[in-house]
Amino acid sequence: MANFISLSFFIIILAFTPHAASAVTGGSETTSSPPQCVSGTARVCRNNSEALKLKIIAIAAILITSMIGVCLPMFSRVVPALQPDKDLFVLVKAFASGVILATGYMHVLPDSFDCLRSDCLPENPWKKFPFTTFVAMLSAVFTLMVDSYAMSYYRKRDLEIEVKRTSDENAIVDGKLESQHCHGFNVAKDDDNASQLLRYRVVAQVLELGIVVHSVVIGLSMGASDNPCTIRPLVAALCFHQLFEGMGLGGCILQAEYGMRMKATMVFFFSATTPFGIALGIGLSNVYSDNSPTALIVVGLLNACSAGLLNYMALVDLLAADFMGPKLQNSMKLQTWGYTAVLLGAGGMALMAKWA
Repeated sequence: MANFISLSFFIIILAFTPHAASAVTGGSETTSSPPQCVSGTARVCRNNSEALKLKIIAIAAILITSMIGVCLPMFSRVVPALQPDKDLFVLVKAFASGVILATGYMHVLPDSFDCLRSDCLPENPWKKFPFTTFVAMLSAVFTLMVDSYAMSYYRKRDLEIEVKRTSDENAIVDGKLESQHCHGFNVAKDDDNASQLLRYRVVAQVLELGIVVHSVVIGLSMGASDNPCTIRPLVAALCFHQLFEGMGLGGCILQAEYGMRMKATMVFFFSATTPFGIALGIGLSNVYSDNSPTALIVVGLLNACSAGLLNYMALVDLLAADFMGPKLQNSMKLQTWGYTAVLLGAGGMALMAKWA
């Protein structure tokens, strides 16, 4: 996962650098942009010093809210009401899942449409074919493939290890048939628990990957902007977004029962990616071109990939897994409160799309 994130950073940096973009497009970007391609930062609300102050505030605020959001579920063991087997934890996770769902549909997907259907891109092929929805569809299918293959591979590996261990134990225990019978029951029970734990771990890693890809893109865009009128509401929206999205991811990390090192790694990537993107955008602000065809294409395609992944994860691995599980299926009242929490989370995040 770390290698993929590093590769994404490199690709985005290349896309946002005019010289690299010009090389990729055969120098076509050296020509003047059409009037409709003039950056929004060229309008009246432009102040470099004010924008820089807001960006520094954004780095600190987003870093703190991200860490609070993703770490809060991990400390729930000291708060009985927020433990994973309690109703309140289910409702908080449902709210956070609604935030993630709205992020994909209301923020990431429209951003991809804006990039790939920009007037700065040629009519053919970008306006002749719906690349955003096509790539999002492929991303959702690819996420399903990763889920499926990862589960099959690790389940098969764990089963082989368990069978080998059981065979070795049976070979040195008297009463071979009785031992095999008892172990067969334990293997089946342990296999169910291991499969559930593996499922949680796959969900946590894939979900973080989708969040991180989107976070670095939005961070770079904010860092490279010199428009305080755009940055100011975006800071509040991103803090809200990171707080509750972090709670959803933190719940998945908690259920995955990772060791301390893996937890710290995942918390670091989630918390630091957006602030790092903002800092990188500040460094690239002098050479950044938000109308660069290469930048528009790369960011648009990455956003489409992220949208497909987030939508799949929110609907299938988070919402469907919880609402079709025994805890919610056995309580209509809890289901109702759960759906209310989902709608509140999704509605709040959808409302944020008015400003960001």
